[in-house]
Amino acid sequence: MASADIANSVLAQAEEIKLQANESFNANKFSQAIDLYTQAIELNGKNAVYWANRAFAHIKLEEYGSAVQDASKAIEVDPKYVKGYYRRGVAYLAMGKLKEALKDFQQVVKVNPNNPDAVKKLKECERAVMKLKFEEAIAVHDVERRSVADSIDFHTIEVEPQYSGARIEGEVVTLDFVKKMMDDFKNQKCLHKRYAYQIVLQTREMLHVLPSLVDITVSDNNHFTVCGDVHGQFYDLLNIFELNGLPSDENPYLFNGDFVDRGSFSLEVILTLFAFKCMSPTAIYLARGNHESKSMNKIYGFEGEVKSKLSETFVEIFAEVFCCLPLAHVINGKVFVVHGGLFSVDGVKLSDIRAIDRFCEPPEEGLMCELLWSDPQPYPGRGPSKRGVGLSFGVDVTKRFLQENNLDLVVRSHEVKDEGYEIEHDGKLITVFSAPNYCDQMGNKGAFIRFQAPDMKPNIVTFSAVPHPDVKPMAYANNFLRLFS
Repeated sequence: MASADIANSVLAQAEEIKLQANESFNANKFSQAIDLYTQAIELNGKNAVYWANRAFAHIKLEEYGSAVQDASKAIEVDPKYVKGYYRRGVAYLAMGKLKEALKDFQQVVKVNPNNPDAVKKLKECERAVMKLKFEEAIAVHDVERRSVADSIDFHTIEVEPQYSGARIEGEVVTLDFVKKMMDDFKNQKCLHKRYAYQIVLQTREMLHVLPSLVDITVSDNNHFTVCGDVHGQFYDLLNIFELNGLPSDENPYLFNGDFVDRGSFSLEVILTLFAFKCMSPTAIYLARGNHESKSMNKIYGFEGEVKSKLSETFVEIFAEVFCCLPLAHVINGKVFVVHGGLFSVDGVKLSDIRAIDRFCEPPEEGLMCELLWSDPQPYPGRGPSKRGVGLSFGVDVTKRFLQENNLDLVVRSHEVKDEGYEIEHDGKLITVFSAPNYCDQMGNKGAFIRFQAPDMKPNIVTFSAVPHPDVKPMAYANNFLRLFS
């Protein structure tokens, strides 16, 4: 066969694989689509479409760092390929990098000035950047900032006679109150702001005195449940409690971050978890996720939802409480539980984590950032983060960390998994994710892990999504981001 025929055959094969990748993408099988686009790229790396399509699949999996890399490659291959700039702009936007996104959307309009959709999105981006600049200009430095929570006295807030929802009598949050509140939430009724203030402020007091790394003891023959991301999926949270029982001292839970954002019942989720914490501090433990932060809440819906259902003041108070959340937990000295993952350096001890000053918005590097953002990778060593924040770490990193700290297992969350969980790194690391059919489109199962003392072997329970009222995910998200959803 002539070399030209061979070349054409390879190009045709790449195009056929791209079509298969498109089918996987349209079926929401984004990881499979990435694998297929990769095969097409290996056969023909000079086709900008393959790079941009793979970038889009990375966006769907929230792998925004990888999306930026692929979209940049598409632009390098074909500087006039509009979708390269568009996809990179969307990825920057999702990372909160509005100024970088603006440059890409300006380029989209420059290449394609008669596209009304592109012009509309550019104007929205310009508005968002102007707003950001204004907020930066009037921002008060943390050192000067007075606590909003300290200025609130919930006792002085009157409850109207016609209010028929759940009530806290006095200072104590009871199980009866929490059950009534959850039932009201299930029926899409609101909690009076007096009781919302009481729950959130009491939770803040409890969390504030905890160390950044919390030790949990489970006595012999008792059990302990770890849940992953819930992401505002309140009705799936209720289903977890149906399957595994309500939190109590005899049935304790750890919720491992990302309680809010994306799902449009985030307020109901966070008030339920906080109320159980108030009812009994040892019935429920809460860890910070990367979405318990101002920058994420501003983009992905929690801020908009809180403003809509409660008030702007609550946005500030939740931000303060999120800064009090512990960063990691150790169960019975053996199981290390963290939202994201491990570190860019070896030799990190549990005492180093315990010593982190966590009372701040998450920084963009360092131990706290890595605890919230990192992900495991299937090969040894360390690599750049597919998210653009944190890093990827291999089996050798996991095993060294466990060995140096006399631990048996890492449990983390942070990533959607088809079965609700994944066991990696020779069984030394488990990802658990508790938001089934994530964002109403991923089709994944949810999972939680039950540990029984003293052996502390993980027993993984999976479950499917349950129906919820017709409020779409991201309903309260940043207007600009919704344009690209």
